[in-house]
Amino acid sequence: MSEPAAGWLTEDQQRVWRNYLLAQTHIAEYLEDALDTFGLSLAEYELLVRLSESPNHTVRMGELAASVGHSRSRLTHTVKRMEQAGWIARTTCEVDGRGVQAHLTDEGFALLKRAAPAHVDSVRRVFVDAIDPDDYAALGRAVQATLAVTDQQGHGGRLGP
Repeated sequence: MSEPAAGWLTEDQQRVWRNYLLAQTHIAEYLEDALDTFGLSLAEYELLVRLSESPNHTVRMGELAASVGHSRSRLTHTVKRMEQAGWIARTTCEVDGRGVQAHLTDEGFALLKRAAPAHVDSVRRVFVDAIDPDDYAALGRAVQATLAVTDQQGHGGRLGP
């Protein structure tokens, strides 16, 4: 087996990379299917989680976008849909009166509590329990290394310039 031309991936690197891309797609579909029962997307579920973990269930929109790796524009569209559903409310920032913050409503928190057991179960089945504990630890280190590169380049986990 010959080495690839300079700058290209080896066969093993290509195989791992392509398997990662396929797994990422299949895992997302699996998790989306579990949340569909509750009328939630994975992105919406993650926003509910982030808000539920925050003091007073409230986070500034910019901080919320950064915490989930979304652009501010994408977050605004998602939050607008969730606000229309009654799960989130947007208000003026209490601290300085300038920014906008998202607040998890009682209805949104109740939805999260209903959806969480199914979501956690699906995460366990497709991800946590499917991976050997040693491989899981190695995967955690690999993901941290990748995030360090993207964060260092100012992407905060997002792709793009």
